[in-house]
Amino acid sequence: MEHIYDICCGLDVHKESVVACLLKKSNLPGKKSKKELIETELRTFCTFSDNLKELRDWLIVNDCRLVAMESTGVYWHPVYDVLEDAYDGEIEILVVNARHMKNVPGRKTDINDAEWIADLLRCGMLRGSFIPPQTIRDLRELTRYRKSIVEDISRQKNRIEKTLQSAGFKLSTFLTDIFGVSGRNIIDVLIKKGCLDKTDVDISAKSISTDKKNEIKRVLTNHLSLHHRHILEMKVKHLDELISHLKSVEESIDELTIQFDEEIGNLDTIPGISETSATAIIAEIGTDMSKFPTSEHLCSWAGLSPGNNESAGKKKTQE
Repeated sequence: MEHIYDICCGLDVHKESVVACLLKKSNLPGKKSKKELIETELRTFCTFSDNLKELRDWLIVNDCRLVAMESTGVYWHPVYDVLEDAYDGEIEILVVNARHMKNVPGRKTDINDAEWIADLLRCGMLRGSFIPPQTIRDLRELTRYRKSIVEDISRQKNRIEKTLQSAGFKLSTFLTDIFGVSGRNIIDVLIKKGCLDKTDVDISAKSISTDKKNEIKRVLTNHLSLHHRHILEMKVKHLDELISHLKSVEESIDELTIQFDEEIGNLDTIPGISETSATAIIAEIGTDMSKFPTSEHLCSWAGLSPGNNESAGKKKTQE
């Protein structure tokens, strides 16, 4: 393979260690020869902050401005964060999809992996994944966390509904949203008293029609046991905690998105795109579209373009 870069470094990143392979080009001493002498230096660093700073300083001492590593889970994140500021941000760091740099079959070690990454990098055969700026990465982490909290809230509501159903209180038969104002009032009465009387229904279900109230009064005659009341109270309390936590996360997102108000506003004008969706889009792709040469590249990166696998005139399905 033809070498393109004079110096580069391949990193094999793990949970507790980083194996670094530094490749340097130098001509044979005392001769005018086209043959290259490749100097290889291998070092292993721990993944604690001080050790990662040693890795950064080692690269700076060797004047290495080109680094590549696999996108191994989340383990590459602290390595990238520490190296990102090297040379005042002028360092080039490629985070590469592991599928694009598979080694040849045979003996496999961490050192071999680091050397293989460095060899591919030196020959210009690696293409880095899209890594947005730190602000966008922070926003991305918050929006993804918000999504997980929303999913947790949905699961907790299902748990509460299951508890009510098992006790014979089929609120969802009469209420579109049992966690609305009326439904929540009824649940609070059940936790407190374990049953509902006509007065409780009239007071709790203020926004419900008279016919619906009469149906509830006729059907909801069961009684919650102490066990059901206790477990229902715990589940509702946890739901309230999740909702409160969601508000805190959304406040943090609002603080970060102030600088992107114009971009989010433009996306919000698209039919079907809400402010929440617009924020998530900005968090995933950022605002610098120069990172994607064409709209087709962006669609492919987002997984919206179908793959193409054809051999001997037959197209194969993508697994």
